[in-house]
This record gives sequence, structure tokens and C-alpha cells, in this order.
Amino acid sequence: MSFDAERVSALLFDSYSTLVDVAAAERALAERVDDPEPVSELWRARSLEYTMVANHVDAYQPFYEMNRDALQYALDATGADLSADERDEILAVYHELDVFDDVRDGLERLTGAGYDCYILSNGNPEMLDSLVDHADVDDLIEATISADEVELFKPHADLYRHAAERVGEPVGELAHVTALWFDVMGATHAGMQGVWVDRKGDPPETFGPEPALTIETFYDLVDALDA
Repeated sequence: MSFDAERVSALLFDSYSTLVDVAAAERALAERVDDPEPVSELWRARSLEYTMVANHVDAYQPFYEMNRDALQYALDATGADLSADERDEILAVYHELDVFDDVRDGLERLTGAGYDCYILSNGNPEMLDSLVDHADVDDLIEATISADEVELFKPHADLYRHAAERVGEPVGELAHVTALWFDVMGATHAGMQGVWVDRKGDPPETFGPEPALTIETFYDLVDALDA
């Protein structure tokens, strides 16, 4: 599937790893555990695994709570013993994650070109409010759309279809921009054009359909839509 710029009427953006860098969570761990990397990797992996399982076993809870459970598991699995206050301090980092350098300027160029931009995220509304505020993109984002609204996480197709209803455009006229491979697949399966933000130069996935477009920065997306 090749990218069709003429078919894009609005843009959706994932939040974590796409607009903001979750690496800050590992730095918060580094202040409290001897070997933060395996804790951070297990925490992130379990958090996403929990959301996907929740979609199938009717076990929804807000993403912040999923993240809390996953952090506790990662600490237990690696033998790190932290107090409840220390765990809360680590979790709170998600309200103040570093924004990627191209985000603000890229969104300005996209909105200036006439595209309405939305955030579609697993994050619950409180998390997204703080993200938008901390990233200073409130004037560039039309609205945030949370998994909490339908109590389904990515990559469930109904979440993307719900987003299309919120935006008020046909699902086929939306492009979803994300750094997460399974998010690309979910958006594509629902009928959107999936745009993969490959900031790290990772190899393409060998499973599932290819993204309609692969970009390194938001500037590449501006160029593709202008082509």
C-alpha cells in the first residue's frame, strides 16, 4: 500500500514514543535501581502486553493503572524493592516526558498546510491533558482521543473507528502517525493509512502489511503531503 496524500483529510498522532520520548522513564529508574535498563524494558513490554490482553478478557482499566501494574511486575521480576512513594514518583514522569525536537515545528507546518491534527492514544484523559500542556501543543491539536472513551486499547479496530467518528471524517481519509509497529497495523486494519515514525533506524517488521509511509521525522510527513 503506497501513501496517497490526496486521500488525507486529517491526521492522527500517537502520543508515547511518537510525540514524547519514554526514555525519561528509564532515567527516573536510574535514580532508584542499580540496573535500570532491564527494568525499563520489561516495564514497557508488560504495559503493552497487559493492554492487549485486556482487550480480549474484558479487563479494561485506565492506562495509568496498567502502567502501575506493569511497573510493579518489572520491579518484582528484577528484585528491585521500592516504596510506594518511589513507584509513584517514577510513574509521574509520564506527565513530563521530553518532547521530540521536530514535534512542535512539524505540527505547525502541518496545521499551516490546512490539516487538522488529533492525538489518538492509549493514555487516559488526565495523562493526555498533561502531555499536551507539557509539550506546548495545545494550539496545534484539535482534540485528544483516548482509549478510555471506548475502554479498548490499541490495536483494536473499534478504537480507530471511534476516532474517525470523533474527527467526523471517513476512516479511509485519515492517516495515523505512530512509532509503534502494532499501532500502524491496527490503523491499517481499521482502514486508515498507517504512517510509521522510525526515529531510530529500526528494520521494518517482517510480519503484517507494510506502512503506507515510513518517515524519520515529522518534516518527512510534511514533504510527503506536499508532494
